[in-house]
Amino acid sequence: MKQRTQNGLSGTALKIIALVLMLLDHIHYFFEFTGLVPVWFSMLGRLAAPLFLFCTVEGFAHTHDRKRYILRIWLLGAAMGTVEFFMMYAGALRRGDGFYPQNAIFLALFWLCLVWQGIDWLRQKRWLPGLAAVLGPMVWPFIVAGLLTAFPQITQTPASASWFAYLISAVLPMWSAITDGGWCFLLGGILLYALYNHKTLRLLAWAGMSFLGEFLLTYLQVRRLPDFTFTQMFTVYYEWLGIFAVVLMLLYNGKRGRGCKPLFYIFYPAHVYILYALSCLTYMRML
Repeated sequence: MKQRTQNGLSGTALKIIALVLMLLDHIHYFFEFTGLVPVWFSMLGRLAAPLFLFCTVEGFAHTHDRKRYILRIWLLGAAMGTVEFFMMYAGALRRGDGFYPQNAIFLALFWLCLVWQGIDWLRQKRWLPGLAAVLGPMVWPFIVAGLLTAFPQITQTPASASWFAYLISAVLPMWSAITDGGWCFLLGGILLYALYNHKTLRLLAWAGMSFLGEFLLTYLQVRRLPDFTFTQMFTVYYEWLGIFAVVLMLLYNGKRGRGCKPLFYIFYPAHVYILYALSCLTYMRML
């Protein structure tokens, strides 16, 4: 049994695989306009976000300092959210064609960390903080809508409207407004943690939910479009390919590996902005 647990992929190995796949995906994302990067870069990249989600679940479950863990994710998310906010609303630093990066996975992971902590509190029968942590992020968009209805003056001036928009997009993000990681990603994260003690079941549940959300629902939405053919589910609407990350998840051996923590936290924002800057330069040279 001991030998068996040493086989497979460690957490570090999964993260490195996810980094490589993410890099391929983002090369296509930032340079698609050139017509030189094959779409299969992005198809392979669909596996990256689920792998990072899985690794974050493991990291959250095993960290010795959850407050620091959550704070680190929030700081990175808020920093990148701030950059995206100014690009989105002020048009700052946008590429010549209007494109700007919408990479906010850390905001989605921060949202999930709050829910995961709430799940643990509920398991400990700490009902009040547990319900607040689980339901708070979910109902936050409705609270925001209520605030805007009760206090319309919040958005009556450009300055106050901008500050409020910044609050709900970068500081305390609404799940409905996060640009990187939709409801299926968030629901998948909840499933992976809620069923944490059922190692195989949680992965099967995640894969099944992802298939229903990313393939079946997408198919039902696009099948009536003019000129739609079923083959486009494999060439155009390929977000669902991320479910194949479950194969790598099943190979996880429960070991942390070497860690390399700084690499993973630095690489994500660094490669996003480096690739974006290079894409801007490429766009200007192509004019």
